[in-house]
Amino acid sequence: MGVAATIASGASVGSFIVTNNDVPIPHPAQRYPGSSATFYSLGPQGTLTNRSVVYTGGDGIAGGSFSYSRIAIVPQGADVCVFVSDAATNDIASISATSRAVIGNYLATASDSGGSNGIGLVANANYLYAGFSYSTTIATFEIQSGCTLSFVSDLFTVGLSGGTVGGMAIHGSTMVVTYGDGSVASFNIAAGTPVANNDAENSSGSSSDHRPNGVVISADGHYAIFGDASTIATIEVSDISSGKLKPTIAYNVGQGWNSSNVQLSPDNSVIFVTSSSGGEITAAFFDKVTGRVSPGCATPPLNGFYDSWSYAGGAALQLSASDSGYIYVPEFGGNGFSSIGVVQFTATGRQCTLTELATSPVVDNTDASSMLSIGIYQGN
Repeated sequence: MGVAATIASGASVGSFIVTNNDVPIPHPAQRYPGSSATFYSLGPQGTLTNRSVVYTGGDGIAGGSFSYSRIAIVPQGADVCVFVSDAATNDIASISATSRAVIGNYLATASDSGGSNGIGLVANANYLYAGFSYSTTIATFEIQSGCTLSFVSDLFTVGLSGGTVGGMAIHGSTMVVTYGDGSVASFNIAAGTPVANNDAENSSGSSSDHRPNGVVISADGHYAIFGDASTIATIEVSDISSGKLKPTIAYNVGQGWNSSNVQLSPDNSVIFVTSSSGGEITAAFFDKVTGRVSPGCATPPLNGFYDSWSYAGGAALQLSASDSGYIYVPEFGGNGFSSIGVVQFTATGRQCTLTELATSPVVDNTDASSMLSIGIYQGN
């Protein structure tokens, strides 16, 4: 799942964007404050204001898999818990959105490591799940009061061809996982910890070198939608209404290269695809009853692509119920600084437009970062 969905209401917290900057230890490590997360308030017409940097207390690796969401957002009472992974130090930093302070840094076991491609996060109101890329384990943490975490258990899991834990999404009692080797699997999380459903399969697209990386689950829990690592923008859809995966159906939705991340609009009628290696955003129409996908619209490569930044991460959506609004894209910096692309989306029936704002991207050259993940919280 790219960006954590709003689970409840943090009564005193306004809407915000937060990034995981994934800052590594420089050499020499002079005046290095550690990795960081950056908060922005959501202003009118897609603007980002009130920038605030929070140092996580850990270290990043400056990159990794596009499929990982390195941020999970969980409202809790009057506060909002923001969980950010530190892949080099193998910890999860918990940050209070109210105070913008780190509550603590939490570890799983000594063998859990995200040093190769990062640590992906996904959460519901009660549990946070961390996918460690190097050890290919899924750690379960219980979310306790005050945005603290308590480690519960670890699960080792690999793909059918030896792939490591990649994208994760949860809905109700179901967790869906990708492995980057063409295979996908689901787990039952009704009791908190994941239990394999023994339904691992190679996707239909994998025979054509379209390999599922990112994944999101429809709001009714009927479908899992995968974003594929591929030379053209390809997504795959699996019916999971039984609680287990059915064979996927692949759809070509555009020309973007490496369509690794997917998100769904609030009413689940539009799928947004980030082409990580092409720097583009594609929108495709989704029939939430039949699971079918049809072409929509796309941007050209976003401003500064292959000039000031090199890769696009999973997008965050600020859309109304009518599916109009803004899309925020984390842009991995090629010159030492990252940025956030801002794209306006409008739809009328089966027609849509995606237009990058003239003020995009949002760059702050005082904060060197390597962000590939962004999270959004929309308050009351």
